[in-house]
Amino acid sequence: MLIFSVGLHDKPFPAKMEEFVYIVIEGQDGTGKSTQARRLADFFKKQKKKVVIMDEPDGDLPQAHELHDLILVKGKKYNLEPMTNVMLFTASRMELWRKIAEPVLKEGGVVISARNWWSTLAYQGYGEGVSRSKIIRLTKSLLPERYFKPDFSAILVTSDKVRLSRQKGRGKKKETFEAKPNSFQHKVNAAYPKIAKEFDIPLVDASGSIDDVYNMLTKLFDFDNA
Repeated sequence: MLIFSVGLHDKPFPAKMEEFVYIVIEGQDGTGKSTQARRLADFFKKQKKKVVIMDEPDGDLPQAHELHDLILVKGKKYNLEPMTNVMLFTASRMELWRKIAEPVLKEGGVVISARNWWSTLAYQGYGEGVSRSKIIRLTKSLLPERYFKPDFSAILVTSDKVRLSRQKGRGKKKETFEAKPNSFQHKVNAAYPKIAKEFDIPLVDASGSIDDVYNMLTKLFDFDNA
């Protein structure tokens, strides 16, 4: 297992895992983002902290569920324009942040997000061809500065073979972007290392077991012992 740390220690992060309050775990479909988000949530719950997991674009909001279904379930039927997807993802993101994340952070709780706007940059930008400047301009016009500054973030990466095997193991129908051809998937895969370099995010090899990946993430958290 390898951890590719991209300028990690140059950032003014807290020194210990317990001090984080806003965490983002990114990566393509099948890399285990949601699973690791739940594992991290269990850790913070043991610290007696209120924890919320945001699995963008879904979440514990009716409107987020509706937007999720429109993009990822009905999107294949409607063949939505790439910029339409950007706007819908961003709308869901804004609703989740304003109504779920901000209240929890104000209460001193912990927000763990499986995906953030980097997913839109990867899928709609690199994958569907929407210009980077349009995505950034729209996102920054609707989300506050705090959204763009997680206390810790990591991007999970793995091979196509592992990713596809995991997706098949779920036993569910593929959603809009999971069902796109290999050429699209390769574009998204190639996007994440570029995003990691641009935004100084560590890349974590997610090919191993759930415990292996979780252990690597927690080692990244504990900077004093890194």
